[in-house]
Order: sequence, then C-alpha cells, then structure tokens
Amino acid sequence: MASKQIDPKPNPHATAEEVQAAYSDPKLANVLYHDWEAGTYDEKWSISYDERCIEYATGRFKVAAGDENWPYEHALELGAGTGFFLLNLMQGGVIKKGSVTDLSPGMVEVALRNAKNLNLDVDGRVADAERIPYEDNSFDLVIGHAVLHHIPDIPSAMKEVLRVLKPGGRFVFAGDPTKVGDFYARKLGQVTWWLTTNVTKLPLLGDWRRPQEELDESSRAAALEAVVDIHTFDPADLERMAREAGAQDVKAVTEEFAAALFGWPVRTFEAAVPRERLGWPWAMFAYRTWQQLSWLDEKVLAKVLPREVFYNVLVTGTKG
Repeated sequence: MASKQIDPKPNPHATAEEVQAAYSDPKLANVLYHDWEAGTYDEKWSISYDERCIEYATGRFKVAAGDENWPYEHALELGAGTGFFLLNLMQGGVIKKGSVTDLSPGMVEVALRNAKNLNLDVDGRVADAERIPYEDNSFDLVIGHAVLHHIPDIPSAMKEVLRVLKPGGRFVFAGDPTKVGDFYARKLGQVTWWLTTNVTKLPLLGDWRRPQEELDESSRAAALEAVVDIHTFDPADLERMAREAGAQDVKAVTEEFAAALFGWPVRTFEAAVPRERLGWPWAMFAYRTWQQLSWLDEKVLAKVLPREVFYNVLVTGTKG
C-alpha cells in the first residue's frame, strides 16, 4: 500500500487558548477538533469495517447514485476522517483504489492505519478541500461523508471537485444535515446528554457513568463541534451550488426522519456511558432498529413528507 508521511504531527489535546482562537477560525477548529477526536472517533460513532458498516456505506451510495459503473477505478475522499466511507465502499466493491484527504493530520493517520489493517490500496494527504492537492482529471470518483457542512467555501470546493474529476467522473456526498434535521437532532442530543449524565449519578447506576474527566473532555470537544459544524442545507440550495460550479446530472435526495429521531438519542447515549456496558448485542439492536425505521422513512414517510424535514441530504453529479 502506498502512503504519505503525515506532517505536522497531530495535536490530540487542544489548549483552552487554542479552543478560544478556533472560535474565529473554522479551519483551525476543524484541525483541533478532529485531531482531538481521531483516536476515539470510530468508537464514538460506532464505526466499524465489517458487514454492518459496509452495508450502510454502500446503501448510502446507492441511494445517491445507484449501482451502475461499479467498480470505480480510483476514488478520492474529501474530509475522510478515519476512512469510514471510502474503506467500506472499497470493501463493498464500489471502488478499487482510494486516496484520503483531511485537514486533520490525526484523522489521515488513523485512516491510513485502518486501510493498512484491511489490506486496502490507499494513500493519504493532509489537505484542504478548497485547494485539493491533485492534478486535473485525476479521479473517476470523488466522495465525502458528513464533510460539506465543515467546509467554509463550498462553491470553491465544488469547483475543485470537478477539476480533479476525469470527464464523465462522478461525485457523491452523503451524510450532511438539512436545516430542519439539524435543529431537532441537536435538541434531542442535548436532552439525552443531560438525562444520561445526570441519571447515572444515582448510586445504583455508578458503573454506567464515564469518569468525570472523560465527560469534561467530551464537553470541551462539543464546544469545538459547535464551531466546526458551519453549514446546514436546504436540498435545493445544495443542488444549485453544484450546478453553478459546473456539474451536470445533479440530484439531491434526503433520508432519515424516524431513523434520525431514534438515532441521535442512541448515539448521544453511547457517547455518555462506558463502552463496555453496551457491547455487540446493543450495537446490533441499535443498527437493526435504525434499519427498520429507515425502511419506514423510505417506503412510507418519504411519500408524504417534504424532503426538507429529513435529517440527511445526499448530493451527486457528474463532470461533463
């Protein structure tokens, strides 16, 4: 496997001064927050590289772009984090060779380590999505998962995506929040965090409570999270930005309403209690329930509710 040396070394613990500076610098905030979270990110979000997440990643890709033209020879992921989307799509047969980029050195380091452990052909660079460090016409596919809402200048990033795509190449971005979805997800998360961290103070539930220093660190990370989450989207606006950048065949779709109302409290609860108290049966319960509610969203609620009320927006298009 080819890989780049990651430089500078990630800083896993931002100081209070750095956090304060990040409030006026979204890119610094992204580096600090994601370096901070890199080592525990997969655990926090229940990310794995097995059948469960392979099915999830390929499912999201199909929702946006269908299942034609597989496999794509070479794909680039922007804001790859620990490699969740790219690596699971590679395992699912969507992509042969991959490249990961992220502003966070820590995330690129973890993504390359995950790729090596899975024996996947992946290289990586610390990079800004607004200035992608690859030549014109380099990739058959550009992807991202939960990344567009972190990018300050989305029109510039979209133009860069089209620049590095080969003619006829496709982009697929998934997992970004709609305006309405972000509102109710944050409220649900805040209420769940408060309830969990307070109920677990009861003596009989002491072993369900994370150490206070871990909870405090999560709260500090959450303060940065509020800075790095720059955008929420109206699906029509996202389509417009892609078309104005020069994309063709642009389509935005949304998913997760009932699934999000269930998923966000579950994810917050998982972040607030010790991992060992949950285990694999809990993970499968959460995932299977999410699957069933996603089916309800797709087969029933999507036919009667406006697309703007669903939590996730996915957008795809091609380069002419």
